[in-house]
Amino acid sequence: MVDVLGGRLLVTRDGAWVEAEAALQNKVVALYFASACCAPSRDFTPLLCEFYADLVERARPPAPLAVVFVSADCSAQEMEDFLHQLPGAWLALPFHDPYRHELRTRYHITATPKLVILKPSGEVITNKGRKQIRERGCACFQDWVQAAEVFQNFSG
Repeated sequence: MVDVLGGRLLVTRDGAWVEAEAALQNKVVALYFASACCAPSRDFTPLLCEFYADLVERARPPAPLAVVFVSADCSAQEMEDFLHQLPGAWLALPFHDPYRHELRTRYHITATPKLVILKPSGEVITNKGRKQIRERGCACFQDWVQAAEVFQNFSG
């Protein structure tokens, strides 16, 4: 993730700071562009949370997946309120980090929610993560792992 989030500090739901490289190392990373005021985001978020729970929280061994919330909210308070509805292990780019806007441009985000799946190198596996989860559920993760080319021990 050096190319995408290298040198950045991410924030947890509880307000703790985490170094991106350490937290995202050897994982498929899902950048979740969403906002609290967006009805489609509110609709998709529970499905994404369940997807994450099935793969990471309940699976043994847990899947090598990390979700980074990139807020499209209008205020830091909206972002914080939305972040508190997300799983505790998810990370977020801080609201006041201008890199949020750079990521929107880099990944051509014109509407939310959008789920962009990345290899550890930062290369895009798919920008249709939301659609794939809706259509295939957890089965799509195996394709992401294979595309990432580094996870030999995850059996899905």
